[in-house]
Amino acid sequence: MGHILLLTPQVPYPPRQGTALRNWGILRGLAARHRVSLLTFAAPDQETTAPAPLADIVERVAIIPQPARTSRDRLHDLLTTTRPDLTLRLESAAFRQQLQAWLDAYPFDWLQVEGLEMAPYLDLLPPRLLSTDYRLPSIAFDAHNCEYLLQKRAGSADLRRPRRWPAALYSAVQWRRLRRYEAAVCRRANLVIAVSEADAAALRRIVPTLDPLVIPNGITVAEYAAFTDKADLQQPAFVFTGTMDFRPNVDGALWFAAEVWPRIRTALPDACCYLVGRHPHRRLDALRETPGVVITGSVPDTRPYINAATVYVVPLLVGGGTRLKLLEATSMGKAIVSTTLGAEGFAHPEEAMQLADDPAAFAEACIHLAHDAAARAQLEMRARAYAHAYDWDVLLPPLLARLDGS
Repeated sequence: MGHILLLTPQVPYPPRQGTALRNWGILRGLAARHRVSLLTFAAPDQETTAPAPLADIVERVAIIPQPARTSRDRLHDLLTTTRPDLTLRLESAAFRQQLQAWLDAYPFDWLQVEGLEMAPYLDLLPPRLLSTDYRLPSIAFDAHNCEYLLQKRAGSADLRRPRRWPAALYSAVQWRRLRRYEAAVCRRANLVIAVSEADAAALRRIVPTLDPLVIPNGITVAEYAAFTDKADLQQPAFVFTGTMDFRPNVDGALWFAAEVWPRIRTALPDACCYLVGRHPHRRLDALRETPGVVITGSVPDTRPYINAATVYVVPLLVGGGTRLKLLEATSMGKAIVSTTLGAEGFAHPEEAMQLADDPAAFAEACIHLAHDAAARAQLEMRARAYAHAYDWDVLLPPLLARLDGS
């Protein structure tokens, strides 16, 4: 039984959004076979005391409040440093102090870093070749996204809209910084984990010798399949969930509202679109006046909204990795319409959902499923069957085997 120190950007329990869902699934799987310590940040809406389900399975846990970082701070860093903005978001002296104390006190076998924003803390470990301390842990880097590719795609999308050219310039700077930084972290790690074959290929383009272990985003299917609560939504209901200040979600919601939703409302005048998730970005404020569009903000649990959806939509135009929101929806047996990019990273997603990339086709698929109960039921059945390949019990054994071999 090894001892693993896990670094995560937010408390992974309760697992109610993408990063936390992945972190909780991995943490629970690791804790079943290893001693696990967790050093994590508390988001502004999270407590700094570990909830019981988390505290019960780890050997030790420390939760540090996320640091505040203003737009002025970001502009200063953009002009005065060559580091990517993402890697400065969670810079914390308190986190560094706690991590150093644990590294000095305990002989960890692995230090597992969840996401690139946590990678700056690797500088507390001297490179093995420059150290005589053989207690240094091996490093596992879990790349939640191929970040340079995500930023590059965002910049390309912004170039097509003159009003977004300042954002495109920002992305042009950031994706090059991310590529250099991401490559350096991958070279430093003893094990690199990618969430999809596409992301693994993108990482190999910047580090040709890299051999990432692909562990897709997963879910505990039985917990979602057994969930029965439903939100009281106006029907037919079209639901999109996610953190609503995350750039791909914001762009996707705006595209759906402007290009797809008017077509749906023409065919289905009583239809309602629910954008469900915390921290709605100010760019979404204009949608509050759009007939039939509801922006919920933070909710205790997104599952009642997913469960009440007539059709679950994933209108993403920019992205990378795999969308955990799709695993939630498939596990709950929902009829799904997604862009091809929204379903990227999944094997044969057309088996479980309708794919459409232009507004007319996307709207037509939504309208057809809302009208045709039989077609909807068939797609729901296919979604449930599809989800089982992404259960954590299926996905985690290769990772556990690699960590056992440290």
